[in-house]
Amino acid sequence: MDGEFVPVVPRYVRTPDAAVHLGLSARTLEKHRCYGTGPAFHKLGRRIVYAITDLDAWAQNGRRNSTSDPGKGICLSARPVRR
Repeated sequence: MDGEFVPVVPRYVRTPDAAVHLGLSARTLEKHRCYGTGPAFHKLGRRIVYAITDLDAWAQNGRRNSTSDPGKGICLSARPVRR
C-alpha cells in the first residue's frame, strides 16, 4: 500500500454538486427542498448537504423500464404538494 493513491469519495455533497449528480439545476433542487418533494438532506449549521446514498435512493423512485411501467415509486415535481 506504500505510495498507492486512493481517491477520496465524498459521502456528502452540497447543493450544486448534488444537482449535477442528479442532472438537475441547483435551483430545482432548492425548490424540492422547500416543498418537501426532493431527496432527504442534512442541515449542518447553516450548510445543506446531501448524502450520495439519499440522492441515489430518491432517483431510484423514478426508475421505469418502459413508458407503460407504473414503477414502484414516484419523483414528484418541484412544486407545492396539496394534502
